[in-house]
Amino acid sequence: MAVTIVFLGPLREIAGEDGRKVAAPLDWAGLLESVGPDVAEQLNSERVNVACAGKVLGDKTALQAVDGDEIALLPPVSGG
Repeated sequence: MAVTIVFLGPLREIAGEDGRKVAAPLDWAGLLESVGPDVAEQLNSERVNVACAGKVLGDKTALQAVDGDEIALLPPVSGG
């Protein structure tokens, strides 16, 4: 049983990988532990969003990922 975490944009650079599989189920505390301190610091920013199973979470701390889910870590978008 696993959940896939996908790192996008600058979060990919910080993590040093495109993604990783971790044990399911996975909640917010488990996500922060799974991604390491540098990415976890970014996730605590209000500007970084989290999507689970294709849906952006309104409250990312309510994350409850189950076996087969993909969690996408979405950095802030910049540009004009």
